[in-house]
Amino acid sequence: MRSLPLPLALTARLSPVAVLACTGWVLASGPAAPPAAAHRTALAPAAGTSTAAPSATAAPPVHTTAPAPCAAVPAAALKSLVPGAEPAGKEIPSTDTELRRTCSWNALHGYDYRWLDVSFQIGASDQEAREEYEQRAAERSGGGAVPGLGDSAYSFVGLTTQDGQQTREGVVLVRVANALVVVTYSGSDFETRKAPTTDEINQGAIKAARSAVATLDGGRD
Repeated sequence: MRSLPLPLALTARLSPVAVLACTGWVLASGPAAPPAAAHRTALAPAAGTSTAAPSATAAPPVHTTAPAPCAAVPAAALKSLVPGAEPAGKEIPSTDTELRRTCSWNALHGYDYRWLDVSFQIGASDQEAREEYEQRAAERSGGGAVPGLGDSAYSFVGLTTQDGQQTREGVVLVRVANALVVVTYSGSDFETRKAPTTDEINQGAIKAARSAVATLDGGRD
């Protein structure tokens, strides 16, 4: 089988890059102090009673640490998604492995190239994870919801062409309580210079996301 040179734009992707790993969350500060109550005359409490109001205790976050991302997709699934890739994958360095971890797999099998990233990000609260999820989904308009996956899930597929070579990339965002799962899956055919179909990339990304969510749920404290 003759070998074909990789287009420059995709050759760069064959070397590990810190995809998503460097996009850390900026955890918002706590809620602002409530406004001072209007002045009113205090009534004397009855003897033996306390004037302290009961304090509300926030529920602890469901997820406290990010699971090992390179174990998030079973070997059989990886074989179909990224043929020829090492099942162990390569974890991308992170500034905080307790809260953000990403694993990457990529391989050229014949003329077919596939790339898969799975990332876990842990927020301090459900609200923070929800806001991050909504912001990311808004940045990729044109996608759609994925029913039955996490608390909320969104998928998007885009096509790019450079030097006549097509690449199709799918992204799936999933929120599970205070955690966010981000899956990126892309592919190209260097013989036909065409990209895989939208359905193939979309369903592949969703398949990987379901496995990642199962890993996240299995690692709850």
